[in-house]
Amino acid sequence: MVAKRVNVIVDDRERSGGVVQALRARTDLRFEVRRLDAGDYLVEDRVIVERKTLADFAISLIDGRLFSQATDLITQPVRAVIILEGTTADLQATGVRREALQGALITLGAFFGLPVLRSLDPEETVRLLMYLGRQSQRIASGGLPRPGCRPKGKHARQLFLLQGLPGVGPERAARLLERFGTVAGVVAASSDELANVDGLGDKTATKIRWALEEPAAGFGPASG
Repeated sequence: MVAKRVNVIVDDRERSGGVVQALRARTDLRFEVRRLDAGDYLVEDRVIVERKTLADFAISLIDGRLFSQATDLITQPVRAVIILEGTTADLQATGVRREALQGALITLGAFFGLPVLRSLDPEETVRLLMYLGRQSQRIASGGLPRPGCRPKGKHARQLFLLQGLPGVGPERAARLLERFGTVAGVVAASSDELANVDGLGDKTATKIRWALEEPAAGFGPASG
């Protein structure tokens, strides 16, 4: 099976640094340049990527841009990551202490929930964009299984699939399957029909409909 090309949208302000040139050199992706609301790259319409060289990371920490940019990233309707590009030699001219940088990385990861990926140069940054695109494609097609045992038998697999819905554990999955007969029946059920299942309620029904109706590109977390 021939792999699909990865789609990347490049913000029109991200023209320097060598990444665009490295993107052009690849035949296994397609990209276009246009203005993005946040970040530098949008991969597969599912992941926003903010790319920073180590020097820019240090400068944005000093001038206060870093955490406002992080706020913009996490309020987007898709996943967001930061790619930190360069080597420690690039930091020497900034005068920023190592402890301050480590503190910023901890804040981004632990409190903003933003993964920080490391890259040595623009070519490696493009490889990371490709990895993100490939993984996004696999997730969208159901190619990455949930951890845990693999159930045997149709009934067990149906229950397993239903437990992937928000707020649905083993008991609720069993009730849903009993009420609607098949996984397809659950998918087709309205919010009111779901809410009428014993032990489910309006809140869980709304979350289930959100998960079932959200387009594949919308990987943002559900609220509530």
